[in-house]
Amino acid sequence: MVSFTSLGRDELMAQHELQQENYAALRAKKLALDLTRGKPSPAQLDLSNRLLSLPGDDFRDGEGTDTRNYGGLHGLPELRAIFGELLGIPVPNLIAGNNSSLELMHDIVTFSMLHGGVDSARPWMTEPNVKFLCPSPGYDRHFAITETLGIEMITVGMREDGPDIDLIEELVAADPAIKGMWAVPVFSNPTGVTFSWDVVRRLVQMRTAADDFRLFWDNAYCVHTLTHDFVRQVDVLGLAAAAGNPNRPYLFASTSKITFAGAGVSFFGGSLGNVAWY
Repeated sequence: MVSFTSLGRDELMAQHELQQENYAALRAKKLALDLTRGKPSPAQLDLSNRLLSLPGDDFRDGEGTDTRNYGGLHGLPELRAIFGELLGIPVPNLIAGNNSSLELMHDIVTFSMLHGGVDSARPWMTEPNVKFLCPSPGYDRHFAITETLGIEMITVGMREDGPDIDLIEELVAADPAIKGMWAVPVFSNPTGVTFSWDVVRRLVQMRTAADDFRLFWDNAYCVHTLTHDFVRQVDVLGLAAAAGNPNRPYLFASTSKITFAGAGVSFFGGSLGNVAWY
C-alpha cells in the first residue's frame, strides 16, 4: 500500500489522477450494490418463516394478557424468561421491547441527557461537559448516538482481551464528566474480540469520579457463535452488584440476527432500580 505521507508533490498529483480515473471507471459500471452490513441472508430468514403462522387460538400469555391487544410495560413474561436464561439476567431485571436495541440505547442516552439516571444529581445536559469512552475499532452506530447528542467521545484502544482497561481506569477515576462507555462484550464489532473475565470484573469494580457512570453493554452477539463452543456469559449484573455498583451496567440485546431482522424483539436489562427508572 502506498504511504502518501512519503510522497512528493508530483507523486501525489500522479496518484490523485490515477484514483480519479479508477473512480470514473467504477462509476461507469453503474453498479447497484446493497452494501448494508449485518443483513441476514434469505437462507437464514427462511429458518424463521414458520413463526409467521404459529398454530392455535390461545392468545393469552402466562399472566392472562391478551397478546393481540396492548401489553404490559415489561413485555411478554415467557419471552423474557427464554432470553433471561440466554443472557444470564433474572426475569424481573429484563424488559422486552420493540425490534431495535439501538433505539433503546438512543432512548436511554437521551433520557439521561434530559433527566439524569438513578444516581445522577442532575440531568446530564446541565453538566458543563459530558464525555463517553469509545473503544476503537468499534460500532459506528453507537458513536453516532453520542455524536448526535453533542457528547464528547474519547477513543480507547482495543486489546485481545477487550478495551484498554488500564487507560479506562485512569480516565474514569480522574474525570467526573465521563458518564458512560460503549461496550460490545462478545464478538465485538468489527474485530471479534470477546472481553475477558478480568476486564469485565475491573470495569464493574473500578472507581469512577462520576457517581452515575454507566456501561452501555450491547450484548448483540451473545448466541452467535459459528462453532459448538459457546461463549460463557459473564454475569455482569451480579458482578456489579457484588462490587457495590449495581446500577452501573445497562444491558442490551435483540433477536435481529436470530429471526427476522426488522420484526424481532429487543431487550433491556439492568438493576431493579434502573428498570424502574426506564
